[in-house]
Amino acid sequence: MENDYLIQKKPLSALITFSLPIIIGNLFQQTYTMADSAIVGRYVSEQALAAVGASYSLTNIFICIAIGGGIGASVIVSRYFGAKKYREMITAVFTSLIAFLTISILLGALGLLFSKNIMLALNTPNDVLDMAVEYLNIYFIGLPFLFMYNVLSAMFNALGKSKIPLYFLIFSSLFNIALDWILVTQFSMGVAGVAWATLIAQGISAILSFLALIMYFRKIDRYHKVVFAKEELLPMTKIALPSIFQQSTVSIGMMLVQSVVNSFGSETLAGFSAAIRIEAICAVPMTGIGNAVSSYTAQNIGANKEKRVVEGYHAANKLVLVCAVLILLVLELFNKQIITLFLGTDGTDTAMSTGRGYITFMGFFFCLMGFKMAVDGLLRGAGDMKIFTVANLVNLFIRVSVAMIFAPYFGISMVWYAVPIGWLANWIISFIQYRTGKWKKKTPAYCT
Repeated sequence: MENDYLIQKKPLSALITFSLPIIIGNLFQQTYTMADSAIVGRYVSEQALAAVGASYSLTNIFICIAIGGGIGASVIVSRYFGAKKYREMITAVFTSLIAFLTISILLGALGLLFSKNIMLALNTPNDVLDMAVEYLNIYFIGLPFLFMYNVLSAMFNALGKSKIPLYFLIFSSLFNIALDWILVTQFSMGVAGVAWATLIAQGISAILSFLALIMYFRKIDRYHKVVFAKEELLPMTKIALPSIFQQSTVSIGMMLVQSVVNSFGSETLAGFSAAIRIEAICAVPMTGIGNAVSSYTAQNIGANKEKRVVEGYHAANKLVLVCAVLILLVLELFNKQIITLFLGTDGTDTAMSTGRGYITFMGFFFCLMGFKMAVDGLLRGAGDMKIFTVANLVNLFIRVSVAMIFAPYFGISMVWYAVPIGWLANWIISFIQYRTGKWKKKTPAYCT
């Protein structure tokens, strides 16, 4: 097969080839979520930016569920691909798509029912509550599109065809930004405008990705008819659930501390909202490298090439260091200009100082996030999920407890001081498990 470079090329070259389209695609995806905030912040009001930010930690959980579930399912697909079991691979792909479509519809319905209750529970400031709920409700309507696109992207990545979802994502990102501008500045739709723009763009991406997948599978096996197999659900679930949790750790933590941030008022919330959008952009290379390591590990284990897994992990850490240095330089040199993109030149002093304080501090610690993502990706790709899950639970506990206990007494900065401590603890636990070599024995029999 032409897409087996993850088990053929030199590890560093293979990881770069695989991860670069993912990173670029995720950057575009983050760009249009960043555009939502920047456009409402500059052309509607600081309160509108705060409203979108108040919803962000919750909406990002659903994004992480979709991405984590897709990555978990893609581990199974990657192993079938590496073992050249193409019929089982196709069945696994469609089984995961049907399962996650069902989940997304259920979650969307629950979200619509309880969106205002959730925002109230998070202590959303009264002057932004209605806008936050309006944004959130439109988001829940489009949840099936969000899930389908992210799961489909993970499937293409598992097959080594990461450029396909990238092309669709670039198109839909640019389309989303154009719609943001039109609906907000020309039709004065406010936060509803950016929400509808995102829904439409994600819908286009999902439909185009699905059609491309069907065409690709017809080339492999035109007569394959099995689209759902119950026996595939259990192994997928065993990997997908911890993967979902790992992907969601940051967002769950952010949601749990959102009430702490909200208690400081809408000006602080606006600055914090801008800063976490920047953090999401900076996290993209690290997440992309971790996801690449996951598929790389799974394919090489499927092909019985465990030595290449270790070589790939070392190569991934080198990529992390390069990305971390670049991120640090940008954030330290241009933090004021970056925050101004969201708040405009007339942003309040509180909002500006909050945003700048967050990103200048975090710039020094994205290497920790990258190291954690790389070793987590290896354990996930190997199916070694127990310690993986424990490490991410510790990460979540540290972030939430430090922020909730100390921020009310020592200020909003305690929210971000907790983040690198959580990343470090997560990396230490996962790295110790990697060093034991037990992950080499986790490969399920059905994929060997």
